[in-house]
Amino acid sequence: MSKPTSSASRRTFLKQTAALSMAGVATPMALNLAAMAEAAASTATDYKALVCVFLYGGNDNGNTVIPYDQASYNLYNGLRPTLSYARGALDATALAPSMALSGGLQFALAPELAPLLPLFNAGQLAVQLNVGTLIQPTSKQQYVARSVPLPSKLFSHNDQQSEWQSSAPEGAVSGWGGRIGDLFESGNGHSTFTCVNVSGNAVYLSGNQAVQYQVTPSGSIALKAQKSLFGSTACAQTLLELITQQRAHLMEAEYNRVMQRAIDANALLSTNLQPASVITSTIPVPPNQTQAPSNALWDQLKLVARMIASADALGAKRQVFFVSMGGFDTHDGLLTVHPGLLTQLADALAAFFNTTVELGVANRVTTFTASDFGRTLSGNNDGSDHGWGSTHFVLGGAVKGQRFYGTPPVIASNGPDDVGQGRLIPTTSVDQYAATLASWFGVSASDMLTVLPNLKNFDVSTRNVGFV
Repeated sequence: MSKPTSSASRRTFLKQTAALSMAGVATPMALNLAAMAEAAASTATDYKALVCVFLYGGNDNGNTVIPYDQASYNLYNGLRPTLSYARGALDATALAPSMALSGGLQFALAPELAPLLPLFNAGQLAVQLNVGTLIQPTSKQQYVARSVPLPSKLFSHNDQQSEWQSSAPEGAVSGWGGRIGDLFESGNGHSTFTCVNVSGNAVYLSGNQAVQYQVTPSGSIALKAQKSLFGSTACAQTLLELITQQRAHLMEAEYNRVMQRAIDANALLSTNLQPASVITSTIPVPPNQTQAPSNALWDQLKLVARMIASADALGAKRQVFFVSMGGFDTHDGLLTVHPGLLTQLADALAAFFNTTVELGVANRVTTFTASDFGRTLSGNNDGSDHGWGSTHFVLGGAVKGQRFYGTPPVIASNGPDDVGQGRLIPTTSVDQYAATLASWFGVSASDMLTVLPNLKNFDVSTRNVGFV
C-alpha cells in the first residue's frame, strides 16, 4: 500500500487499515464502504436533529404494540398463551388512529407505554409496523428458496445490530447516521459536534469523514492528565505537548491530531453546554413514592437536550445523536423484565418530547427507536427468541402521527409473514425507514443512495414511508 500524501488520503488509509483489522471475512465490504466516494456537502440555514434510541438485545414487538381487535387478539393469545396481556388490560391504551387500518385491525400499546398515548393522540407519535433489515423486497417464498440476497447472519445480535445501523454486516466502518453527518458537517461551525454518541460507541454514527463525538450524560470527557499527572503540573504539560505536537510519522500525526481535536472539543463544549437546569421536564413519580426512579435513558436524553439547547453557541445546524438502553434479550423472564424496560422507555421518550416543546424545538427534533430485530411471536414458555421484523416509534413535532405506517403483519403460525416460530419477514426495510428520516433531515435524492446503498433495490415510489 503506497504512503498517503495528503490529509484526505491519510484518512482513507486509516479507515482502510481499521477495516482490515476489524472486518475479518467481511473485508471486501468494509473496504468498499471505506473507499466510498465523498458526497457533496449540504448546507442548512435552520436547525434539525435526529435522535436514535437503540434498544439493544432485540425488543419483543409482540408485547409492545399488541393486536387488539378480538380476532387478532385471539391469534396473538394463541401464539403466546403464557406471555400475553389480558385483553381487558389493553383497553386504556387501545390506539385510535386518524386513518383506520383495513379489515378492522386494531392495536394497543402495552400498558407500560401509557405515557406515549397522549402523544399518539395529539399526532406527535407514529407507529411503524413490521420494519427490519432487508437487501431488497423479499417474500416468504423467496426467503425459503434463498432466491434473493438476504441480510448477513439473520437472528444474530452483532450482525443485525450492524445491519440496522450501517446496512452492512458486523465489521462495517460507517453507519447511515454517520454518512448523513458526512453531508452536513461542513455546514456546522464545529464539525466535531455533528455526530454525538451519549452511550459509548456505535457504528451508526461513524461516517466516512465524520467522526462520532462521545460524551457522557454529564457532558464531555476531559483528559484526566491534562491538569495534573502524578501530582505534577510539569509532567502534565510535558504529556500535553507530546500528544498534541506535529509529527512526521503517519500514525503519530493522526493520533496527535485526534487528541488535539478531543481537547479542543472538550474546552468548547464545557464552556458552552447549557446547564442541567435548562431541563425542567421530569419523568413521573410512581404512586406511594417520593421521587422518580433512576432512568439511564432519560439521563442520556437530558444531555442530548442540553446540547440541542447549546446548538447556536456551538454553531450547529444539523446534528445526529445516539442513545441506547439494553436488557431486551428476553429469552426468559419476559413478563418480569420487559414491562420495566417499556416503562423506562415511555417515561424517557415522553419527558424528552416535552423538553423539546419547552425549548421551542419540537418541530426540529425527530426521535426514533431501533433494535437488533423483533422477537418470535411464538413464546418459549417464559420468553421469546430472536426474530426479524419489528414495530418501532417515531416521535416529534414534525411527525405525521396518530397513524400506523407499513403493512400490518399477518398474526398466524406458519402464515404468509412467518418464516418460522413467528419470525416476521419485514414488509418495510430499515433503508426505507431511514430514508424517510434522512429526507426530512435534508438529504437530497441524489445523495440518498450514498447514505443508504440498499435503497437502490426498492422502487422509488416506496422509498419514503411518509411518517415525517
